[in-house]
Amino acid sequence: MWRRSPLGGELELCLVHRPKYDDWSHPKGKLKRGEDWLACALREVAEETGYAARPGPYLHAVHYVAQDRPKEVRYWAAEAGAGRFVPNDEVDRLLWLPPAAARERLTQPRDGALVDALLTALHLT
Repeated sequence: MWRRSPLGGELELCLVHRPKYDDWSHPKGKLKRGEDWLACALREVAEETGYAARPGPYLHAVHYVAQDRPKEVRYWAAEAGAGRFVPNDEVDRLLWLPPAAARERLTQPRDGALVDALLTALHLT
């Protein structure tokens, strides 16, 4: 999820901190039975961040193994809409960061590719 900074209009990306894993990542979650991928992405962003998101272009999928199980997460460029973050058990912190700072803060190196994909989708590279 991205937005234009309310202070200067610069591009900012949303990162969330998950206390269970003590990591910083892009908002993401699990697909429910019968749910399509985009609906899942929008639901999870809202649940984790408190913000509605307006979907944009599809970015790409990330595949990895966690706890000996294969995982797939599909990402879209999504502009932040109305909302307000409230810390919860799943996500206790949220940051809005410029792309370079977001790339540095992300825990998993593979997540940095999403920063590049977003910049390309927004025609900023």
